[in-house]
Amino acid sequence: MRIVKALAVALSLSFASPVLAAEAPPPPDARFGFAGLFGTFDRGALQRGFQVYKEVCSACHSMRLLSYRNLLDIGLTDEQVRAIAAEYQITDGPNEDGEMFERPGRLSDRFRRPFPNEQAARVANNGAYPVDLSVITKARAGGANYIHALLTGYVDPPAGVEVMPGMNYNAWFAGNQIAMPNVLNPGQLEFADGTEATVEQMSRDVTTFLAWAAEPEMERRRQMGVKVLIFLAILGGLVYATKRKVWADVKH
Repeated sequence: MRIVKALAVALSLSFASPVLAAEAPPPPDARFGFAGLFGTFDRGALQRGFQVYKEVCSACHSMRLLSYRNLLDIGLTDEQVRAIAAEYQITDGPNEDGEMFERPGRLSDRFRRPFPNEQAARVANNGAYPVDLSVITKARAGGANYIHALLTGYVDPPAGVEVMPGMNYNAWFAGNQIAMPNVLNPGQLEFADGTEATVEQMSRDVTTFLAWAAEPEMERRRQMGVKVLIFLAILGGLVYATKRKVWADVKH
């Protein structure tokens, strides 16, 4: 029993780094729209992805680097974000009596963690520790493609493969046995825009949200890069034209 529990801790509850001898196969290219040189994040996908995180993933996984006000950048209104933040009770203080107290969340608050500390998280998950998802797409080889493949990679094990107690078979996880169960099921959510909540759709949307969370400045950086390239192209043309003008009467 202790051996099984130790293995579960080592694997972690979800996106743990490969620790078994067998290497995970390279994830397929999911062709996300934000992945290209001029790619951008689809606001509809971001909002659906946040819903998937909020209603499914946040029960175990924190995103401690995000504040509620960051949700304004995915197209939600100020009123919507304030309402979302107010759903949570945040520990604050001390007050004038030197005591901590609970209050509704504010825009400036960080996303509330599902557990007060690591030990509480391990106790609730049979010794495994659910990792923080703030920069998970940057922390795992394969990035967004790996996360998407992992979330959609729960299949029945091949004949002759025995899955250890408390573990689940996943085609894209190193060693193929992962402590995190399959958390996405068809139709388990109802998206506000009417999009059908298939496993593929939910996985793509939450992966898009996680990719945005890891690089919220990506679109601005790319826009700036395009402007710089255009500026350098114009400057190069002006320099060349000036050179031709200055040296026009000089015989070579």
